[in-house]
Amino acid sequence: MLNVQIVFMGHRYDAAPSVPDRLCLRDGATVDDALKAITEQLSGGNRISASCLVAVSGMHLGTLGDHRTRILKDGDEVLLLAPVAGG
Repeated sequence: MLNVQIVFMGHRYDAAPSVPDRLCLRDGATVDDALKAITEQLSGGNRISASCLVAVSGMHLGTLGDHRTRILKDGDEVLLLAPVAGG
């Protein structure tokens, strides 16, 4: 099992309380696995915008809607940065 830290920043403060700050995932899990686990935990019909930026441990991967994937390592930080305006 591996543990990753989740950091959510930006415009969607209403969704923030239901975004977990840590995930425990199976070995070999990918960014897509983490994103799926995060979206499954959103409450009240909240969604994270497809224009939200995704980075892992300082490496920008694209947006939620169009990103490269990679295998996660124990201790990685998954950053979701929702745009403040525009997209």
